[in-house]
Amino acid sequence: MTAIKRLYLTETEVDGLLDMELALEALDDVFRARSSGDVRNEPRRRLTTGNGAMNFMAATWPSRGWAGHKSYVNGDMRVMLYGTNGEGLLAVLGAGRMGQVRTGAASGIATKYMARENSSSVGMIGTGNQAETQLEAVCAVRDISEVKVFSRTTERREKFASTMSERLDVNVVAVDSKEAAAEGVDVLVAITNSVEPVITGDMVEPGMHINAAGNNSWMKRELDTMVVAKADLVACDDIDQSRIECGELMRAVETGHFAWESLVRLDRIVGGLRTARYSDDDITLFESQGVAFEDIAVCGRIYELALEQGIGTELP
Repeated sequence: MTAIKRLYLTETEVDGLLDMELALEALDDVFRARSSGDVRNEPRRRLTTGNGAMNFMAATWPSRGWAGHKSYVNGDMRVMLYGTNGEGLLAVLGAGRMGQVRTGAASGIATKYMARENSSSVGMIGTGNQAETQLEAVCAVRDISEVKVFSRTTERREKFASTMSERLDVNVVAVDSKEAAAEGVDVLVAITNSVEPVITGDMVEPGMHINAAGNNSWMKRELDTMVVAKADLVACDDIDQSRIECGELMRAVETGHFAWESLVRLDRIVGGLRTARYSDDDITLFESQGVAFEDIAVCGRIYELALEQGIGTELP
């Protein structure tokens, strides 16, 4: 066996190697692989630490030769990447920035395969750290010409609009309500940590695609139950993880407005096993929880690039 280079990659080094194009390609590949049964995912587990939680999630992709896990406490994130053909540990990667980009990329993949092909407008609710990559990913997969953004703080939404207009060369405007952000758009994105819904059923219009990407807690909801009920198709990155983390769907099931049997894994749509929409008027919803196989796919690509470019600190 060829000698294995085991690397430690810092947050700064990961950031220098990673871009949205790489993340979108990596996720497209891993979703297709999962649709054929080649990828295994272990949902996130949370162990109490007294004043927080130890988070742990794992996945394997045997045909690609990768396995690994992400763990974090108080936002300090690391991915351990392993080879599945006897290599053992391949890399330890700082995973904060990686998680931000891959979360955006997951919504990008959902938009690519679920939104109308002629979608040209986006509504954003939320302007935090994750919102930038959400919008970047959507603009990478659709020809977007208009974006409306709302957050509770005027200064933050205006700054977001200015920054993203310049970065993406798209007309991004700040609006003064979440209803205004949703009105008339093709793609609506919720990227908040809100406990109570920021998208309600009366904000949803025919033909709309919705990405709900901000929460992964049974105690929080970005969407009310009527949004779920109005959707013609609801997809997620992992059903098992959604059943323990997705507050919107858990509440909809409890009230009889949704059944877990109706939930579709996004990989089945990407792999051509399920049609996302049968009409331009269909309403589609992607519930993003953030799963380990997405992390492993992106980190595997980063590791390969690091080897090619001689980046990282070699581990014994």
